[in-house]
Amino acid sequence: MNKIEHIGIAVKDFAVSIPLFETILNTPCYKTEEVSSEQVATAFFQQGETKIELLQSTTLDGVIAKYIDKKGEGMHHIAFLVDDIRAEMKRLEAAGFTLLNPEPKKGADNKLVCFLHPKGTNGVMVELCEEIR
Repeated sequence: MNKIEHIGIAVKDFAVSIPLFETILNTPCYKTEEVSSEQVATAFFQQGETKIELLQSTTLDGVIAKYIDKKGEGMHHIAFLVDDIRAEMKRLEAAGFTLLNPEPKKGADNKLVCFLHPKGTNGVMVELCEEIR
């Protein structure tokens, strides 16, 4: 693990949440992107080395919509940047962690991603990210 890549926050409405986080972080949203395979729209902020990703469901039954229905808006995951996502997935699976996807997926912000099931990580959703070269 190289560093924290970003913190993901589940939100209901970008129209409310983007201006809120622009004020909190005192920086504009630098990028929005839709990841149709995950039924999610993302909005990114960066302040120094710190990145925040807002996640808004694009469907009523998407994973983020279900998360918000169950837990409310708030922190969804913490993402770590890795050099070799497949090697990290293999290492963590061998250590007993449950991967939510058997192969890396194309995620937002030009990344390959894989999530670890929160049941094995003290309730914290962990995302592995590798920059697509």
